[in-house]
Amino acid sequence: MAGRTQPLVAGVVTALVGFASSFTVVLAGLRAAGATDAQAASGLLALCVTSGLAAAWLGLRYRIPMSVAWSTPGAALLVATGPIPGGWPAAVGAFLVSGALIVAAGLFPALSRAVAAIPTPIAGAMLAGVLLPLCTAPVRALVEVPALAAPVVLTWLLLHRYARRWAVPAALAVAVVAIALTTSGVGAAGGPGFRPVFELTAPAWTVSAVVGLALPLFLVTMAAQNVPGMAVLVGYGYRPPFGAGLRATGLASLAAAPAGGHAVNLAAISAALAAGPDAHPDPDRRWIASVTAGTGLALLGLGAGVATALVALSPPVLIEAVAGLALLGALATAVSSAVAEADSREAAVVTFVVTASGVTLLGVGGAFWGLLAGWLMLLLFRRRSGGPGPVSGRAAGPASDQAAEPASDQAAGSASGQAEPVEQLVSPGAPRDDGGGVGGATPRRGGLRRGR
Repeated sequence: MAGRTQPLVAGVVTALVGFASSFTVVLAGLRAAGATDAQAASGLLALCVTSGLAAAWLGLRYRIPMSVAWSTPGAALLVATGPIPGGWPAAVGAFLVSGALIVAAGLFPALSRAVAAIPTPIAGAMLAGVLLPLCTAPVRALVEVPALAAPVVLTWLLLHRYARRWAVPAALAVAVVAIALTTSGVGAAGGPGFRPVFELTAPAWTVSAVVGLALPLFLVTMAAQNVPGMAVLVGYGYRPPFGAGLRATGLASLAAAPAGGHAVNLAAISAALAAGPDAHPDPDRRWIASVTAGTGLALLGLGAGVATALVALSPPVLIEAVAGLALLGALATAVSSAVAEADSREAAVVTFVVTASGVTLLGVGGAFWGLLAGWLMLLLFRRRSGGPGPVSGRAAGPASDQAAEPASDQAAGSASGQAEPVEQLVSPGAPRDDGGGVGGATPRRGGLRRGR
């Protein structure tokens, strides 16, 4: 009986920890992009439902624990970018373009290889610059609302030491209590009702939104989520179908976008909760955990209205503080990958500074200009020194898709920190749906189904 319930329990834990750890980041990002409270609640609901359906389909189809999540770094990018010309409809149009690019990456391996060719220090520095504004929120909250923020930060510190997986959910719970004790009730929020509702928005397309938001969102989601998510599964001995995963999450992104969802991707760190031995001793039974997690996430989406009302009641800096605590681990990973190689360190620092500056030029946000500045610096110094072309990187560490931590598995650390080069994950000879695998992966485990 224990063997039958173990993957179900692991799936429920994955869904709960994932949702509670990062929904604040999603809501902060959608509101920063111009969404009303009702539109942000609709976006969160759409992301939960489409992520859950994609996870369930991939698990049932391939019998591999391919967890799916919303793009937490993508939501942080929305915060860093802020409102764009054209407002919320232009943001929705950018979400659609990003989803279409993810589908295209699943259909055309050359596009995936182009993303993998971005030097890891540059990709890590861009991600670090995107995350920095939210990660400073706990400090600002301690200054602006110390009575509310101090218990939240102290709870996070204690549990981060003794029960890391639950540190952010516990900090969120303390924040909820603090909000309840200092507000008069949900009626004062003026936000959406508790009933889950999809609110569709007609998209608009502008050049500045496509270049300044859609393209960086695609790059962040691919480099910080999809490729590391594959590496985690490879680290556990699976041969996941990369193309099918990209197509499924890209289609989920396209479905979620009109309702306000920014991006859906393969989970990275939280994937270890469903793919590791804690989910089940038998690797061929762990897909049940990812399907359960997907189902649980879709059900948790029914509480999107409640979650958004909570955010509307709170001082904005307090909710941003919880989101920042959830992203500190991702920031540390991004900074480490940015400065790991001495010959590209200065280019990475330029990328980080330009991205973190939050500048907007020609209607295009700092993430694009940071990436461009880093590339130019890298090319300049490589040409001057006569060195080789741009570095080929490794998967730049999972960027806390839904800030969970692997329980006690060392395999998760090796999968994310010592994964195979990303070029092998998207190499021309890599088996795709017909073999259910990734190039260079360990031998396929017995019982794992090939794509039909």
